[in-house]
Amino acid sequence: MAEERIYATGMAARLRSQWDRDEGLGQNHNAVKFLGQDFESLRAQCQRSGRLFEDSLFPCAASSLGFDELGPRSSKTSGVRWMRPTEFCRRPEFIVDGATRTDICQGALGDCWLLAAIASLTLNDDLLHRVVPHGQSFQQGYAGIFHFQFWQFGEWVEVVIDDRLPVKDGKLLFVHSVEGTEFWSALLEKAYAKLNGCYEALSGGSTSEGFEDFTGGVTELYELRKAPSDLYSIIGRAIDRGSLLGCSIDVSGSFDREAVTFKKLVKGHAYSVTGADEVVYRGNMTKLVRVRNPWGEVEWTGAWSDNSREWDNVDRSVRGRLQNRSEDGEFWMSFSDFLREFSRLEICNLTADALQNSQLKKWSSSLYQSEWRRGSTAGGCRNYPATFWLNPQFKIELQHPDTPGQPDCSFLVALMQKDRRKKRREGKDMETIGFAVPNEFKGRSGVHLKRDFFLTHASSARSELFINLREVSSRLRLPAGEYIIVPSTFEPHKEADFLASAVTDMFEVDNEQMRHFQSFLHILKVLLLDCELAVCFPSGFKLTNHLFQLIILRYTEEDMAVDFDNFVTCLVRLETMFNKQFLKAEQKYMYCLNFSEWRQTFMFYDKTTLYDFLAKL
Repeated sequence: MAEERIYATGMAARLRSQWDRDEGLGQNHNAVKFLGQDFESLRAQCQRSGRLFEDSLFPCAASSLGFDELGPRSSKTSGVRWMRPTEFCRRPEFIVDGATRTDICQGALGDCWLLAAIASLTLNDDLLHRVVPHGQSFQQGYAGIFHFQFWQFGEWVEVVIDDRLPVKDGKLLFVHSVEGTEFWSALLEKAYAKLNGCYEALSGGSTSEGFEDFTGGVTELYELRKAPSDLYSIIGRAIDRGSLLGCSIDVSGSFDREAVTFKKLVKGHAYSVTGADEVVYRGNMTKLVRVRNPWGEVEWTGAWSDNSREWDNVDRSVRGRLQNRSEDGEFWMSFSDFLREFSRLEICNLTADALQNSQLKKWSSSLYQSEWRRGSTAGGCRNYPATFWLNPQFKIELQHPDTPGQPDCSFLVALMQKDRRKKRREGKDMETIGFAVPNEFKGRSGVHLKRDFFLTHASSARSELFINLREVSSRLRLPAGEYIIVPSTFEPHKEADFLASAVTDMFEVDNEQMRHFQSFLHILKVLLLDCELAVCFPSGFKLTNHLFQLIILRYTEEDMAVDFDNFVTCLVRLETMFNKQFLKAEQKYMYCLNFSEWRQTFMFYDKTTLYDFLAKL
């Protein structure tokens, strides 16, 4: 019963969150307070009391560092002290002369993917200060408290931290600036670690993850061995628009990770792409790209590197503008070498503009949040036809072809699983995820396609891979029409929350996906009950996705079986509930009942009683 109450309370919280978002909460200017901590009120309390802030929700303890490689018995954390910058730096600064790429140097944590994203963020002040709010300092108003904002699965979240940082042998253990007196990047890293549970949760990842959490943008991935012919112009336009770019080199095995090549590139390491330019070299135009290693050192030594001879044959004014001889981790290389040496490029689009064509095209984007739950919506991929249809589904409509007179429309689908870094401490990692797009479907909105449809309709498109990454995304092209997108884990019965987004001219199926009661009948028949008992179940009911999951949770045993008593109880309650008129207006749910009817049927007519109802299930 306790588990049911927790689950129902979680549903109530999600519904409350949805109503709050409709009123503007979760936008960058009105971020959600992570763990309920409000920066302004906490800072005011500290200033009144004259005491520096100490964050009890992310304490200076081994648990905040990690659980394995950064656990209490690790040599990496032996001798670590938590210190404020004012305790080990004579004149600490938050930001000096603006945030720059050289403010970010990697420490003893494998989060180069995150630091590459931060480095790209510094190229756009507007973006940077959405994440790193203005007005923070170690001088005026200092109270040992700082705050940052991150995009998390559809909403912006404000994270408050104190400024006690892990220090070993008198130096910051993790990210630090070149000068050693600037601390915004170290504090940003700590806030992100708090958001994800601990520092070790940040080890290993994709640059696109950081890009998205800093911008709320949509990321595309390009395999450079099969790069499109106009990739250089795509890069140039992306940089001009303030998009964030990252690149990396594949490794052939664990022994190859962070191996340094002959020309000083690091395999399995996340770099940021920070610029693109063309120069006249020996009478010909040569395309260049600028790349940065978040280590703050170890630079490319090939053509167009800091001290290469190619620069001697470039106009002096151009050379003065572009050439950089300092060992700061940033370097130029020719675009042809870039394609040859690097394996993939990630671009985070800050606006929904198509990058496939030279002419920019406006897109609209939509988010769809749902979950895979064992016994109800975790159907697995198309390899499992008996259960695949149970997965959540949403509809898109493609209306505007890329080229007039041609049928095909481009669109981007991204599927992101939520909160998986936090679960690492529990021994859980990313699920293997992907999606399928069956052949064109035309029909009324709100319908949930059944097993027979998928048995007779192949996929028009799908994700390139099912893979255990936080996000899978694919740019697709299909003729104009209506399509259903079906996100799934590879195997059935795997549980996770997810966020799906489609960038196109689209609309969603109703978020409160109304299921015909036959869906429940089928699950009971196939998974839970014997056939005779299942046939007794009446048809005609419609259930929301969340109510359907509650029924599974409330009326099944651990082995997913339903005994007769629970079966009858469920039937009676559903019969009573659906005999009443259900109204939905302005996304607020109400029943037309008098008080005694409401009390008898445990129904609700406004937000408050809805929360009570869910908590009592």
